[in-house]
Amino acid sequence: MIEQEKILHLNEVQKRKVCKLIKLECANYFEGNCDLLDRGVEVPCPQMISYSVLCKYFLSSVLPGDNALYAELLEPDKVKKCVRCGTAIVSYSNKTKYCKKCARLEANRQKAEYARRRRQT
Repeated sequence: MIEQEKILHLNEVQKRKVCKLIKLECANYFEGNCDLLDRGVEVPCPQMISYSVLCKYFLSSVLPGDNALYAELLEPDKVKKCVRCGTAIVSYSNKTKYCKKCARLEANRQKAEYARRRRQT
């Protein structure tokens, strides 16, 4: 389990990603309310209205489902930017330079360039 040592503050882009992830993946989210906090009175999900990570369930169960956002929030040293498009990517090695989409495009470009050079000789 993940222990929250300090409060994680979110920027606007991260907050939008978190809200989208909660709506899609959180088992306790129902029509804007948190079922965990429901004690007979509907309580809005605190994670949806806050710019910091407050919910332990979200942190331990929902957030690990999105590797890029997880690394961006909890392992910032493993986050790099794609050289081609600039999106944040999770890098577990020093060789990672491109996101998945750009890596495929770059491989095709390099393959075409190699074939072009080979035909010229």
